[in-house]
Amino acid sequence: MGLKRILLSTGWLAASIVAAAPTTAATTETSERRTRGMAGVVAITGEAGRKVVDGLADIAPALGDWIIEFAYGDVFPRPALPPCTRELTTISALTAPGNAQPQLKVHIEGALNVGCKPEEIVEVILQMAVYAGFPSALASRPTRCAITNVSA
Repeated sequence: MGLKRILLSTGWLAASIVAAAPTTAATTETSERRTRGMAGVVAITGEAGRKVVDGLADIAPALGDWIIEFAYGDVFPRPALPPCTRELTTISALTAPGNAQPQLKVHIEGALNVGCKPEEIVEVILQMAVYAGFPSALASRPTRCAITNVSA
């Protein structure tokens, strides 16, 4: 109950997300990670992130669990980086390969949700042209422009 109260007070947990009653220490840890992770998915990526996870339910449910429990339950809430910085680094990582447009779109929306400025997103992608190549940065353009309404 204490973790739920903390997550609610910090905005990481939506009041509508309630974990099932745990029965063992391992179940408790998994339940807390899942609760924290789902709250992060909702807070950062909203409906788009939830659709990604839901879309994995029939194909690869374990992958959806990893996204929720590891990425959003363990990594994203770490205190050393603010959410905006985390999303900008995620955008740079997704820009680099040049073939992750669906994921890039989700995380550009997530960056805007956590307070990143459209201009910061564009600058990160421009920076990736130098280190990942112009084709990779150019591949992000339709996604970036559709969301940010900012041209680079």
